[in-house]
Amino acid sequence: MALEEYRRKRDFTKTPEPAGDTGASARDVPARFFCVQKHLATALHYDFRIEHEGVLLSWAVPKGPSLDPATKRLAMHVEDHPLEYGEFEGVIPEGYGAGVVMLWDVGTWEPETDDVDAALKKGDLKMKLNGYKLKGSWVLVRTRGWGERKAAKDDGRSWLLIKHKDEWAGQVDITEFAPKSVKSGGSFREILAQDAPDVWLSNRGNTGDASLETLAEVLRKLDTIEPLPGDKTRAAAKGTARKKR
Repeated sequence: MALEEYRRKRDFTKTPEPAGDTGASARDVPARFFCVQKHLATALHYDFRIEHEGVLLSWAVPKGPSLDPATKRLAMHVEDHPLEYGEFEGVIPEGYGAGVVMLWDVGTWEPETDDVDAALKKGDLKMKLNGYKLKGSWVLVRTRGWGERKAAKDDGRSWLLIKHKDEWAGQVDITEFAPKSVKSGGSFREILAQDAPDVWLSNRGNTGDASLETLAEVLRKLDTIEPLPGDKTRAAAKGTARKKR
């Protein structure tokens, strides 16, 4: 897919996201970069990204990764992203769907195969992750065929992200146990509370000029998943009052 689909779907005069370096190539290192970005947009989800041939192959994981091998997490294959996107944490302005991105995990990955492209085509990519939160053996498995084997009503985007049984597997909900950023150590609110939250603007990289409108829209979304302690108390009080009636 490279970056053609990524660029085709975006108007870089409006989106804050990076266009990507057209001269970027795969890094000459044995272990490749991976990251997971916790992304509050229309809904909260986690973007799982692995470096391959100069881009970040990307999957949107609605419920986030699970350390439990018995739990199979849906992972929707999306367009490839530029490598520089993998270090971004900050705000997406209202002109392109206001949201906030947290760098939830980062590290390196190693394919457990000699041919990544063949594994992707087959729909069975086994890998080892070495991140701050995600470690050990994992697999991405496509739920239905690709190409000639593709079902009529399936576009091949549906995959499953599954943890293999090893010393890093367990019953702990890692998204609840370790919810904050590995870059800043902050929550969504703490990322937004910076004096100048990073913003992706095409051809300008990181800036600190998120508008008040952007921040207000992001906070409205944030209130639905990360209410302030006072908001929880007021909501509980209202519920109690209604029951008494």
